Amino acid sequence: MTTRIGVVADTHCPEFLDRLPDRLFEVLRGVDLVIHAGDVDGQETLAALAGIAPVEAVRGDHDQDSGELPLSREVTVEGRRIVVVHGNRNRWIEEPQTLLWTLSLGAYHPHAGLPLSLRRRFGESDAIVFGHTHRAHIETVDGTLMFNPGGVHQWNLRTAALRLKRNPGWFEWSWLQVARHMRDYPPPTVGILEVSRSAIGATVIPLE
Repeated sequence: MTTRIGVVADTHCPEFLDRLPDRLFEVLRGVDLVIHAGDVDGQETLAALAGIAPVEAVRGDHDQDSGELPLSREVTVEGRRIVVVHGNRNRWIEEPQTLLWTLSLGAYHPHAGLPLSLRRRFGESDAIVFGHTHRAHIETVDGTLMFNPGGVHQWNLRTAALRLKRNPGWFEWSWLQVARHMRDYPPPTVGILEVSRSAIGATVIPLE
């Protein structure tokens, strides 16, 4: 028997997205479970995903009003242990990398050491699902599948311009003046995990 899990991260809805894209619902139709790896941003987003399948979610650094969500959780599927965590770390680690990413207009890819850091933190499990980087990642580290489905929300020329129309605060407005010139950005994506007692397979699916 194989269980299909839809994996979502960094929806930032309704913070940055007014609604989840229609393509997301098409891609996840028929899954048995939905995992959200944080930066959900609103209960309405979880409710929309729950219309697809039962949802297991964790809290990200933008989920300020989602105190009921845990910072991490473990889900057992087909006897396989899957850890779910957002992946944000200390600001002393995060902020310099975010600055380099911004100034390089996306050419610098931060958080390169995050998968190994999470593997050390959570010990042995069959898979660790994480988000935060907004970049898809599939890697096996010491026998553990490290899976990031990428972000549903991505900063690019279009999304930065839309955000500017919402009259953000001065600090965000200043950042967006640079972000709207991003040259290197991934497409919005989600993932699928196919889990059986003998294996876990991961796939990343673009939404555009």
